[in-house]
Amino acid sequence: MIYGIGSDIAEVKRFEKWVKNPQMIDRFFNEREVSKGKNIFAMCQHLAVRFAAKEAFSKALGTGLSGFELKDVYITKDENGKPFLNFQKSAINLLKERCGECRVHVSLSHEKEYALAFVVIEKGE
Repeated sequence: MIYGIGSDIAEVKRFEKWVKNPQMIDRFFNEREVSKGKNIFAMCQHLAVRFAAKEAFSKALGTGLSGFELKDVYITKDENGKPFLNFQKSAINLLKERCGECRVHVSLSHEKEYALAFVVIEKGE
């Protein structure tokens, strides 16, 4: 059964000032999702799509951006490049509190100017 769905779109250039400010990165992103060595534009795309995923997750969960730390939700990819949402600390607690045992699916996409994320939370039977 579907518990919730959420989507979000982020403007890539908005993240340019974030890339130049390590405190912003540390505040909103998990160390596992921050890539080093990319050019500024690629890094902005990278962060924008991950931030959109955090927003989409919060919408699917129905909490908005409250009740968890943004850095406690992060994206990893498997060997084929499939993205996964991962949770730790406050995000795990809130997810279990809201929907018990569930699976979270994420799809990410970005184009030059925009990044998009779509999240589906599937409640276990």
